[in-house]
Amino acid sequence: MVSDFLQKTFLDNTVAAYGHALLYIAIGIAIAHLLKRIILRRLKRWAKRTTTSLDDQLVRLIERPILWLLYLGFCYISLQNLTLSKTISQLVTVLGVIFAALLLVQLVGSVAEYSLRIYGFIHRDQPNMRQSLNALIPAVRVFLWAIGIVFVLDNLGFDISAVVTGLGIGGVAIALASQGILQDLFSYFSILLDRPFEIGDFIIVGDMAGTVVQVGIKTTRLKSIDGEQLILANTDLTASRIQNFQRMVQRRVLFTLGVAYETDRAHLENIPTMVREVIEATANVVFDRAHFATFGKFSLDFEVVYLVETNDYLMYRDVQHQINLAIKQRFDQAGIEFAYPTQVIFLNSVGATPLS
Repeated sequence: MVSDFLQKTFLDNTVAAYGHALLYIAIGIAIAHLLKRIILRRLKRWAKRTTTSLDDQLVRLIERPILWLLYLGFCYISLQNLTLSKTISQLVTVLGVIFAALLLVQLVGSVAEYSLRIYGFIHRDQPNMRQSLNALIPAVRVFLWAIGIVFVLDNLGFDISAVVTGLGIGGVAIALASQGILQDLFSYFSILLDRPFEIGDFIIVGDMAGTVVQVGIKTTRLKSIDGEQLILANTDLTASRIQNFQRMVQRRVLFTLGVAYETDRAHLENIPTMVREVIEATANVVFDRAHFATFGKFSLDFEVVYLVETNDYLMYRDVQHQINLAIKQRFDQAGIEFAYPTQVIFLNSVGATPLS
């Protein structure tokens, strides 16, 4: 009785064949749950021991796609043991390809997003990193979905070469119509990856200077010293020479002192020592050199160089202010006069009678 029932045929398949298919599906589900119990639970315990929540998010992101991929794979293998009609076989193939593509795109996208988040966590001390990641993640998703759609169409029998050719022609037309926008977009990614500056950096581009407050897809905004907002196209930034003062460890300062030509040799020899003593007595400053450099038009010029141990512009100005006051005081005490533009006129009186 049982053997006769098992040999009965429904839709070109025996009851035994249906039973074998269900058995394979049950075994596959059991294997999937076993893997979930052994591997995923260990991953969850490992993630809980870490200090960040990124590991827990990764496990949650990959858990469902992996399980559903296993279920789908076991079901597809089980159905291969059955004799299916052409229509049903094609329907199963189409549904399997679509669901597999969706799950793979979701899985790869989750891993890619997790990788970017980890990179951002490692460089969390850079304020511009979060904005950069928020711009990259949607682009990665669009790229993965595009690959997934092409994969599905290719496996469903569509002529991918014709589709790609059509997309290529349309892409060229769109590129020509929006050339400026695309240039700024690629420049944005160049700034994003190369990082010549970050938010909060003080930069000089050509004749414009300011602090970076925002890096957008098309433009970058600076706040100038006077307070107004400067908006620069990203293409202009990547094509220009940029001076970034934020990454300067030391500021080298060179200035000149001009004393009167009437200054005697003893004072001239003593001036470098006086300047050195003044600079070395100033905090956050390293003396470099001081020399009698040139004979000017109306002064004897000394060249002085020192280093400020910070990139803070206001501190540099405060230091120079203190040094200037101290040098003026030392020169006044020593009786050394600073030079200023002078002109000497010699008069020759024609026919004057010499004094006897």
